[in-house]
Amino acid sequence: MMDMVPTWVNGKLTPVEKLEAHQRGLRHKAVSVFVMRGNEVLIQKRASGKYHTPGLWANTCCTHPLWNEKPVDCAMRRLDEELGITGLHPTHRDQVEYRADVGNGLIEHEVVDIFIAQADSKLKVVPNPDEVSDVQWIDLYDLTAEIKRRPERYTPWLRIYLQEHADRIFGTLLRV
Repeated sequence: MMDMVPTWVNGKLTPVEKLEAHQRGLRHKAVSVFVMRGNEVLIQKRASGKYHTPGLWANTCCTHPLWNEKPVDCAMRRLDEELGITGLHPTHRDQVEYRADVGNGLIEHEVVDIFIAQADSKLKVVPNPDEVSDVQWIDLYDLTAEIKRRPERYTPWLRIYLQEHADRIFGTLLRV
């Protein structure tokens, strides 16, 4: 079954196949989650088999909601599917919109509900190898500095979130 994403076509929300939405650069719904442990954020390296941005580091997880799926339910579903993370309660932080070239002629034009979930040191992370090749906890300030030094290692959306929307997402966590 094809992955259908809620997409605006002629001003109306319509289900469109995910790859087609990216090929045509259509504006569609998305969800991103940042799992935090104090000032550290859990980031993931995208699996090499992903159809765009393989092998790049991204936020904890990101995806597209199913048709009629609530954003928070989508966030919890993908935390489990991508990283085996259960039992967290993501908090909605904001909604942002971005448009980015993700390579191979694909464009993401996404309206993203962004969530933060707090974890403790006992959090069990079991990455799905079809989705994730590696994970890392990194201080949010250090991540921001590393993205400035080596942007090519990170997904376009993670760079956009931290460069353009950090205050809206993280509040005072990034202030030194």
